[in-house]
Formats: sequence, C-alpha cells, structure tokens
Amino acid sequence: MTAARFNKIKACLNRRQPDLTVVTDNVLKPHNVSAIMRTCDAVGVHAFHAIMRTDKGYRARSGIAMGSDKWLDVHVYDNAEATIRQLQGQGFSVVAVHKSDRSNDFREIDYCQKTAVLFGAELFGVSEAAANLADSHVSIPMQGMVESYNVSVAAAVVLVEAQRQRSVAGLYDCRHLDDETYKRTLFRWYRPVEAAFCDQHRLVYPEIDGQGDLAEPEEFQKRRKAAERTENDSI
Repeated sequence: MTAARFNKIKACLNRRQPDLTVVTDNVLKPHNVSAIMRTCDAVGVHAFHAIMRTDKGYRARSGIAMGSDKWLDVHVYDNAEATIRQLQGQGFSVVAVHKSDRSNDFREIDYCQKTAVLFGAELFGVSEAAANLADSHVSIPMQGMVESYNVSVAAAVVLVEAQRQRSVAGLYDCRHLDDETYKRTLFRWYRPVEAAFCDQHRLVYPEIDGQGDLAEPEEFQKRRKAAERTENDSI
C-alpha cells in the first residue's frame, strides 16, 4: 500500500453519504445487483440493502461490479416489510421507484434528505407489500414503446440525480460518517488482510497511525498469535 492509496481511501470516505442508501427488493440477477452496487459506490452511497426472498443468497459478479461490493456496507434480508420499517425507524424516507397512481417524476424528490431508494425485481418490480409501505413513489418518464428501464439502468438514472442535488447542496464537501464507522471502514479498506483476520477471530481492529501503519504492531502480533493458538487448540 502507498501513501497515495491511503489518501485516496480517506478522500473517498470523506465523501460518503450515510443518509443516502439503496434497497433492492428481490433483485436476483447477479449482473443487475453488481451494476447497482457499482453505481452506489460511484455516487458515494455507503450502505446497500438487498432483500432476497430466496435460498440462493447473494453474490456479486466481480467483472461487472469492478470490486465495488468491497467498498459498500452490504446487508441482506429476507423480509421486505421488516426491512422497510427498520429503515423508516432510523429516519429514512423510503422512495420506491414504482409506477403507480401516486408516482411523481423522480426529479421532484429532495434527495438531500435522509433517503432510501427502493428498486424492485427485474420482471415484477417493487412488491405490493413494499410499495404500500414506501413513503413515496417515483417513476422515470418514458418516451418510447418500452414501459421501463432495466433495473440497474433505472438505479443509475435516479442515483445520478441524487448525486447532482447533493453536489449542488455541498454535501460532498465535508465528512458525514461518524468517527467509529469512519475508523472501522478505513481499516477494513486499507488493511483488508488484517481486517479479515480480526473479523474471523472476532478481534477489535487495531489502531492505525496517520500513514495507515499499525500504531502498535508488536501488540497486534501478540493478539494474532494468541488467536491462532486458540484456534489450533480447538481443532
């Protein structure tokens, strides 16, 4: 790792928008999920929520995601109603990209507010239960014969508008992540090997200094060896 890489990561974290998030409702095609995640990273979304009512689970296609799944805080759920209510309980306004009698143009929403944008499945769109719980509906005007964009394209269209509004408002000009999330994410991104070890052994991430080096490398090595001994003893 280099100083330039460390500084790039810090600059990226300084632009993260924890009060703008994305929810996918049973979007199962890996290339669509991956493309949406790539757009999320590009516009500064920090957390990604995937509702998947299936036993197939989640996986991203790295060739399309371009590794962006590594740069998002990913959460997977199996219940749309509980997920939406949880986000609303955290103060998010859930905006469903869903054509209905109460849909407005997607550009009429104020994305500078605490917003969770909800996208539906490839063929069926947002589920009825999720649509009913959403705080508002938006749609993208269509001028051709087809009735909708591909879900990953729709996500890009809406999120770029959210980015535009937030840029105009200056929301990318200062850090919004809380200190604990910032420090934890910085360590996970810059020192992924040590982070994976800590996660596997349930160790607290060690402190790093202003250059990204371990503040107390000897102490971390002691903790690492102790964890490895414990693991070997349990085999």
